[in-house]
Amino acid sequence: MFSFEEYLKDLKKRADEILIRFMPEADGFQKTLIEAMNYSLLTGGKRIRPVLMLETWKIFGGIDEDLIAPFVAAIEMIHTFSLVHDDLPAMDNDLYRRGRKTTHAVYGAGIATLAGDGLLNFAFETALKSFGKGYDGRVIEALKILSLKAGIYGMAGGQCADIENENSNDVSDVLIDFVNEHKTACMIESSLMIGGILAGAEAKDIASLEKAGSCLGIAFQIRDDILNKTGSEKELGKPVGSDESKGKNNYVHVHGLEAAQKKVRELSQSAIEIFDELYKNNGIEYAFLSELTQKMTERTK
Repeated sequence: MFSFEEYLKDLKKRADEILIRFMPEADGFQKTLIEAMNYSLLTGGKRIRPVLMLETWKIFGGIDEDLIAPFVAAIEMIHTFSLVHDDLPAMDNDLYRRGRKTTHAVYGAGIATLAGDGLLNFAFETALKSFGKGYDGRVIEALKILSLKAGIYGMAGGQCADIENENSNDVSDVLIDFVNEHKTACMIESSLMIGGILAGAEAKDIASLEKAGSCLGIAFQIRDDILNKTGSEKELGKPVGSDESKGKNNYVHVHGLEAAQKKVRELSQSAIEIFDELYKNNGIEYAFLSELTQKMTERTK
């Protein structure tokens, strides 16, 4: 009998194996930096972005996993870099993530900053290893998406807007949408789009993946904001109520819990409808990403 949990577990296991394969060994004068990078990357984490990429690759008939594996590792390295820097004293100053001490709490702010820098740069060093497999045109397109969605017009830009508008009394819906789309959704979009690009999906399907990623990413972030207000610190592995105490303006703060929960349901349903159609068009009976979307946007941790 098919099991969603077993399927997800298998994808996460493959993602972890790929990460271990590409991460450098901790030696030389930069040993501490590499240790901090490994500490940040290899313990815990839902591996959502690698899972999304691997599954989308499968939907569109990807075969040679050596082509996509470097990007699977790269997307998680970039995600982890953002978490390491997000936890720094100069930003959120969080001491716990995933139920254990954050990188700067263990290695200090200086090494943690370098660990984030190292992960970001090493992500692109790793992604470049996809060249020479016979699909260099696809690799170039995937690199364009990876860099765009992580940079100033993507995740970094969203983080900037989020920081600058802490404790602001004049926060518009446009700004909240910008932060959620860029800070969180962009990397979800990147994961889905790269999986499709490397598998040879058509442009219209890549556009559909981007839209689904936007809906899923924004719903995921609003759900995260809800949990920050109502969740359990034991389940989340990090302090709750920290957004409010730091003056962070998010969808829950601006619109309230009921409206936020409604928005999550609407966005989740939109993503599910797109995923269902993509699976149907590619002759795949079980729409894993549709069920994953539901799980992600209803999660309690």
